[in-house]
Amino acid sequence: MAPTVAYFCMEYGLHEEFPIYAGGLGILAGDFIKSGRDLGLPVVGVGLRWLHGYSRQRILPDGQPVDDFPTYRADFLEDTGVRVRVRIASREVEARVWRTERWGNAPLFLLEPVAGDNAWITRRLYEPTLDCRVAQEILLGVGGIRALRKLGVDIDVYHFNEGHAVFAGLEMIAERMAAGADFRSAWAEVRRRIVFTTHTPVAAGNEVHAVPDLLRLGASCDLVEAELRQIGGEPFNMTVAGLRLARRANAVSVLHAEVSRDMWREVTGACEIIPITNGVHRPTWQDARIREALGSATGLRATHEALKQEMLAAVAQRTGVRLDANVLTIGFARRAAGYKRSDLVFGDPARIEPLLAAGRLQLVFAGKAHPDDAGGRRIVANLVAMARRYSDRVVFVPDYDMGLARLLTRGADVWLNNPIRPLEACGTSGMKAALNGVLNLSVLDGWWAEACQHGVNGWAIGDGTSGAPDQDERDRAALYATLETEVFPAFADPARWVSMMRAGIATAEAGFTSDRMVRDYFAQLYTGE
Repeated sequence: MAPTVAYFCMEYGLHEEFPIYAGGLGILAGDFIKSGRDLGLPVVGVGLRWLHGYSRQRILPDGQPVDDFPTYRADFLEDTGVRVRVRIASREVEARVWRTERWGNAPLFLLEPVAGDNAWITRRLYEPTLDCRVAQEILLGVGGIRALRKLGVDIDVYHFNEGHAVFAGLEMIAERMAAGADFRSAWAEVRRRIVFTTHTPVAAGNEVHAVPDLLRLGASCDLVEAELRQIGGEPFNMTVAGLRLARRANAVSVLHAEVSRDMWREVTGACEIIPITNGVHRPTWQDARIREALGSATGLRATHEALKQEMLAAVAQRTGVRLDANVLTIGFARRAAGYKRSDLVFGDPARIEPLLAAGRLQLVFAGKAHPDDAGGRRIVANLVAMARRYSDRVVFVPDYDMGLARLLTRGADVWLNNPIRPLEACGTSGMKAALNGVLNLSVLDGWWAEACQHGVNGWAIGDGTSGAPDQDERDRAALYATLETEVFPAFADPARWVSMMRAGIATAEAGFTSDRMVRDYFAQLYTGE
């Protein structure tokens, strides 16, 4: 019998109508609990109900992005009637527990403070202030464990999706110590029931807090300072704590596992890190018309053209820019972060401008920065500037969300991804594109290092090398060369293009769905010691 799993995550991307997600981490969590339900496996999700949705992005006349945080309809949430209490500094916070299965997902339990004077805790996702961030993580981790106990859900395995939930492990240790176990025995017992997923090799994505702050705020669950240091170090690193609390951890691609093992190699007592490559929920991300058209080359091409027209119509409605359906259209949509190099293609005007001027190429960009990331906001502003400079061939579509992601990953001809290798842990947007026959053109990073069959199901940018002082220039030159010598000729050959579309779809369906990922979790992460 499969073990019952509680999946803890700070965000869940189930649908754009329910904006309690910021990006890839949340979309993965949503896809996970959808596949868990589809496969009939015993999974529940644990998270927080955010008062305001994640940012709605507007572009000001000067090209700068601004973020709003509106409320949203949530009358579909079912109040379970369960209430739990957690201690945050000197404050006792009571939280209600909501439940939803609205989008065909396994049960998702979301905690939210009851009293209005505690609403600041879940006002918005990833609040930057220290006390609020730690309060959110206490509510998720400690409150999540207490909610499951009161709900009567008997859990075998606790899966912490990123470090935000590690205070759940401290709560589980404290429970056993209250029952008479010593710290070391309690830790060892708890560790047999926890698994952990690490997502980012970027240092800023691995959160740390000073131990005195955790003690002040009550995150220690009555563990003393020396015990906290043994688990997370000083400062207390949430990823290190996850690796020391779990019996086994996974990275989100084969390459990411190699990077993660090297990154954390000096952490004493860390668990094994194995690769389980991410996947995406096929019913959510693959258009049903693509599935129906797979048996006919003519039908597949016609279906893609219809999806492209739908995307271009939506782009025109949102931006006023009408692109040409006959021109090769490249999509690039993801979080605005420096290592993703969203503007790499514009770095050599002498190469890119003739392609745009001749009508051989057009580009559609979308994406948001973290609201408190000034560097990310500059990236968005630069993309807006490029769209204004090349106004008939480049467009930036604001307010990226799951709905826009579906349009772009179904309607583009080519999906571009050019991060600094190996900093893209996985890159699931490329999987969504591939499921719809959109061909990937990508640096050999994340999932594409496993999936790419160059010239068969898409193309690689460069040869997989990284770290050279002139790496941007090398990768940009490889991008232009691949476009000019391989992508354009293939686009001009309809039969070859459809053959590559089919190969890309077959690759994604065979190895990169969340059904495969969830099965791998049960086979490799959740079972055994």
